Amino acid sequence: MNTNAFNPLVGPTQFSSTRMHFQIGNEFIQVGWTVHPALYHDFNSRLFVYTNAGGRACYNTLCPDGFGMILVGQDLIPGRLTEHRDLNFAIIKDKDNGNWWLLMGTGILWEKIGVWPAKRFKESFGTEIEWGGEVHSPSSPSPPMGNSHYPKGTPRLDSYVRLITTWDENYNADNFVKNTERYSDGCYKVGDTIYMQDSWRNVGHLIVYGGPKCN
Repeated sequence: MNTNAFNPLVGPTQFSSTRMHFQIGNEFIQVGWTVHPALYHDFNSRLFVYTNAGGRACYNTLCPDGFGMILVGQDLIPGRLTEHRDLNFAIIKDKDNGNWWLLMGTGILWEKIGVWPAKRFKESFGTEIEWGGEVHSPSSPSPPMGNSHYPKGTPRLDSYVRLITTWDENYNADNFVKNTERYSDGCYKVGDTIYMQDSWRNVGHLIVYGGPKCN
């Protein structure tokens, strides 16, 4: 996916994220950006990785040895400030050994960030993918999501996820991913479309989402 990063205002015990949630059986990987004061001890938008495998879960590289992602990148590593750029994220299975690679990038440049050995997950294939925003708050109101505004239907104004792509077991790419379902809890809004406007040619399947804080 490609997504634009923002800095929604959150409280000390809240977080607001945009992420790709990659389900692997009963386990999963999440990657994206988040404003998460309890994790990063500030109120900035930063890159994150969240691994749930083997009955345990952890952020970034804060995992017991032999459990989380093995970091190999040097630039767009988890915890880095997003600098409010458009960011690319991909989780790709290695054809040769079944390991799961995390790639991040800006523009046309990609970097291998980390790898999860195949043995860390009970299943060997992805079973579901989610794209969009997520917020957490122990009490009301919940924090803003995305750019803190309801989507207007255009990537020029909205917080978005675009260019979503999946690969099947034969590594055939689906650049449009038509079999999606929208979900919102009512507090925030989401739009889901294949965007064809001429002024934004490189958009593909577009998701626009977000909203202000919500009671």
